[in-house]
Amino acid sequence: MTDMLIRGGTVVDGTGAEPFLADVRVTDGMIAEVAPGLSLRDGEREFDATGCYVSPGFIESHTHYDATMWWQPDLDPLPGYGATTMILGNCGFTAAPLHPDKQAQREMINIFSFFEDIPEGPFLEHVPWDWQKWSEYRASMQRNVKVPLNYALYVGHIAIRLAAMGMDAWERAATPDEIEKMCELLDDAMAAGALGMSDNMHDHDGSDRPVPSLLADDAEFSALFDVLERYPAACYQVIVDTFMRMTGPANMERLEKLLTGRKIRIQVAGAVPTLGFQQAIRPAMEERVNSMRAAGVDIWPGVAHVSPTSTLSLVKSLIFAQSNDYVWHEVVLAETHEEKAALLADPDWRARARESWDANAWDHSPLKNPQDLHLLDSENGTGPLNITLKEYADERGQHRSDAMADWILANGTKSTVHMAPFPKDEDLTIALMRDPKTVGNISDAGAHLQMLCGGGENALLLTQYVRDEKSMTMAEAVHVMTGKLAEHFFLHDRGVIAPGKRADIAVFNLEEVQRRQMEKAFDVPDGKGGTTWRFTRQPMPTRLTMVNGVPTFENGAYTGAKPGEFLAPVNDHAEAAALEAAE
Repeated sequence: MTDMLIRGGTVVDGTGAEPFLADVRVTDGMIAEVAPGLSLRDGEREFDATGCYVSPGFIESHTHYDATMWWQPDLDPLPGYGATTMILGNCGFTAAPLHPDKQAQREMINIFSFFEDIPEGPFLEHVPWDWQKWSEYRASMQRNVKVPLNYALYVGHIAIRLAAMGMDAWERAATPDEIEKMCELLDDAMAAGALGMSDNMHDHDGSDRPVPSLLADDAEFSALFDVLERYPAACYQVIVDTFMRMTGPANMERLEKLLTGRKIRIQVAGAVPTLGFQQAIRPAMEERVNSMRAAGVDIWPGVAHVSPTSTLSLVKSLIFAQSNDYVWHEVVLAETHEEKAALLADPDWRARARESWDANAWDHSPLKNPQDLHLLDSENGTGPLNITLKEYADERGQHRSDAMADWILANGTKSTVHMAPFPKDEDLTIALMRDPKTVGNISDAGAHLQMLCGGGENALLLTQYVRDEKSMTMAEAVHVMTGKLAEHFFLHDRGVIAPGKRADIAVFNLEEVQRRQMEKAFDVPDGKGGTTWRFTRQPMPTRLTMVNGVPTFENGAYTGAKPGEFLAPVNDHAEAAALEAAE
């Protein structure tokens, strides 16, 4: 740890209060004093924060580093963006618990690999899989992985279901004995410090199978909620569908019936949709949120300040399948680039692909909107580049599917096609971020590594919303990423610049901050002795990122320090009540 006096900065304390000039003293990993004119003590370093903001370290509220942290422990690019805590295990996808059967265990790798676009090879090469219970997983993680951010984790309903039912989890409702086993597994995780349970009412896999949690009946949910309710700091995180099959309103109505009268905090990804194509479903979703709040349900809608955009890749992408096109997804699944090229050139496949794009793809998907697909990244430079798929298809007089197949064949099967961001309601996004009970700074960092770079998207809150558009104040933007999230996740010892809090701190000059463009880093192990690529970006940068009193980013670079710790919410009833009263 570094005892440090951060002098002369403008403190944005994370509570939403107005910034103020003050020095911040860090001692033994804790914030010891916050006041102007503090004197330097023997043994302290002085850090000049003149012209800078001093804020709590930023919390990445929705990540999927559960797997990638094992082989990318520097968590690039997060330290350079002031990130000090990450929340893992979202959307029902977690690495534990595991079923004893190897096939069922491998299914968790398959699920992660498909839904989070992560290569299978590193899972087998770098993750020990030396656990069955979630408590054993926590112990293995703490023993084997050192990272520069703190981390807190959910336990996933999908993993719980597979651990209790094996492969039958994909096929049917659970028996009473299987539900009892699920409850034991959930209780083990909660007792070992899980944030709560994450869930998925949204996804189908690459074979169009509903994920196992979509087969759970109300008896299963009620039993699992009985377990969560025994823990006063339990959170339930769930993604509902306002993107594909539009079952979100029905999901919410079901959850209201199951959760009314229960003391369980719920975070819903997709609860209030902000994208243009979601306008038709928005009133029904807003009505459901209002109804749940009126019924006393402690619901916190999740809100992403960045419009979804991604890269269509034939190496690793779920975009085709999640656009309801399983014909182009066949190319993604083909094992070799020779097999991919052969499919793209095959007349029978092309006929099926045209039909799939015309008849099956969702109307709002990129496959139906070639004007929003940009031909930017060529493996061999053949081109043409910097034009849309629509322009390319129109020039050639081709169907858009055939045109994309021809462009990829000419440019190489490692080429990528880039999707423009979905139009988004910015006024609604800002209103949601200002709502005292929403979860912001959602990024998907650590997942979809060949489609996007979620790490670093927090910079947009500081650049677009605060500095450029002035649609939010600095106090509001920092609160979205710090104090409000610490409150939501019951992480009472951080998220605020105040004496007695952990020294997770970000120091930054707003004029220096940029949301950097994505770039490729060829450092992901492929499980075959080589590497493949991921998207990353250069640092924002902060002047200083400090985690538990240790600098992780300073002088424009990652320091190499890995002081991150496992964080658990306080689930002792007496201690939780005392903390709530103190706040």
